[in-house]
Amino acid sequence: MKRIAVVTGTRADYGLLYWIIKALQKSPVFQLQLLVCGTHLLPEFGETRKEIEADGFPIESIVEFSTVDSSRAAMGVATGEAVSEFSRVYARIQPDMLMVLGDRFESFAAAQAALLMGIPVSHLHGGELTQGAVDDSLRHAMTKLSSLHFVATDEYRRRVIQLGEQPQRVFNTGTTGLETLLKEPLLSRSELLESLPMDRFQDPFLLVTYHPETQSADDDCGVEPLLLALDRFPEAQLLVTAPNIDRGGKELLARLRAYVAQRDNAYFVESLGRKRYLSCLEFVDGVVGNSSSGIIEVPSFRKPTVNIGDRQKGRLSADSVIHIANHEPKISEAIAKALSGDFLKVCENTENPYGQGNTSDKILDILETLDWSSFAQGKPFFDIPFQIPIEGRD
Repeated sequence: MKRIAVVTGTRADYGLLYWIIKALQKSPVFQLQLLVCGTHLLPEFGETRKEIEADGFPIESIVEFSTVDSSRAAMGVATGEAVSEFSRVYARIQPDMLMVLGDRFESFAAAQAALLMGIPVSHLHGGELTQGAVDDSLRHAMTKLSSLHFVATDEYRRRVIQLGEQPQRVFNTGTTGLETLLKEPLLSRSELLESLPMDRFQDPFLLVTYHPETQSADDDCGVEPLLLALDRFPEAQLLVTAPNIDRGGKELLARLRAYVAQRDNAYFVESLGRKRYLSCLEFVDGVVGNSSSGIIEVPSFRKPTVNIGDRQKGRLSADSVIHIANHEPKISEAIAKALSGDFLKVCENTENPYGQGNTSDKILDILETLDWSSFAQGKPFFDIPFQIPIEGRD
């Protein structure tokens, strides 16, 4: 039985990994080794480790390292500590493969440690672009650390191959973020309300998730224009969720809490969790912020997304996503547009480019039929013939 270690560090990647974790847990071929770290362990971010345990998944190991504050050095320190801690865990549990998702520094550290210890890495959601975050570079670096790739679209598959990866090891399996829509009933209106800090939904109802822009030099991580724009819609009901733990995340968390505390129309939750989050998408009138979920999952609900700033810049998106610069007047205009009748008609006809929701089944089929011995032969670079451009000068 092959041992596959899966790393999760945030509520976001756990939501995307949930069905793969579940499939591995049930598989007679593989042994799941679940490694939990990052914001899952922090009470101020909802201590979402408890959600993982409530879902019935045994945690193989808790991986602890420093949290990230507002300094630029903190993420480097945390990454170095994480490499050391993951290395110790691998030496103990001896995985046959590591599975990581996306672009987070925790996952990057996990992949780096695995490569140095000769453990093949399988990577999900490679080839994407998020030019407003340091995650963009980490994602491409993780591609080069990995031997097997499960991407979300054909465009991303081409980009991973462009990075020199062997085409026969790059598979377009779609995104797991849509599987709950096919495999599990969502909460009813009454069940959802009972779980939230509000007793009714009012129109318009906006879900707000804003993360730090790690490439930004702003100390406030760019959230003030959004908060000013939201104040232009006093009739809107706002459900605000916590940011992630990137540089400036704790300061941003405090600012969002303070904003909500001063307004009767706003409510705060640290984490909605996978099922409750998707259930919310059934009833919201729009999603505002800079989370990848606004681009990947929300279009399947035929709801508008206002995507702010550069954090998700370059990511393939549906017609229901409005991309807007991080300036208060532009954000206000975008929210008004998103709530308009004309744009809601656009959303009704949108198509989600991220697959059909059967991703985990595809991935397990590939893993079961894989020639695992090929990983011991190394990973040759796949060259693509191209014309070298003329050298530019500044």
